[in-house]
Amino acid sequence: MASSTASPETTLEVRRMFTAPREKVYAAWTERRHLERWMCNPEGKNVTKYLEFDLREGGGYVLELLLPDGKKYLNRGTYKLVQPPEKLVFSWAWEKFDAAGNKFSELNDTWVTVEFLARGQWTEVVLKHDFLPDAPMVEAHQKGWIGCLEVLGGYLESEK
Repeated sequence: MASSTASPETTLEVRRMFTAPREKVYAAWTERRHLERWMCNPEGKNVTKYLEFDLREGGGYVLELLLPDGKKYLNRGTYKLVQPPEKLVFSWAWEKFDAAGNKFSELNDTWVTVEFLARGQWTEVVLKHDFLPDAPMVEAHQKGWIGCLEVLGGYLESEK
């Protein structure tokens, strides 16, 4: 279970500017057809599919991620705040399975806050991920989120 207070050791923040209107960037985070094109796919080799997607406060999602080596990750979460086109807050919990379907790892609920800030012709995304268990997990998730946002940038460019 997550601790009751976030700290620099258990929190990461990533910022990224996009050359797209805030509404378009927000839509990329809140519509299944967009999410499945960029989320958790920094090298373009994974298959991302939302098995459940209920974008409303109290609603949830289940994301299935298939890696080229046969490993499968399931990410489950609940939306705490849905404030178009300004902010999303949702829980984030992983279950990891090997190619034979055996669970080998899990991450209990952590929290992700994504803010969408209009900056003229640009949109700044500020992503904060709280309550990660330790520094190595913060580093791994920071690398993952940076990769996701890189792919999102390319996806938004391709959708112009």
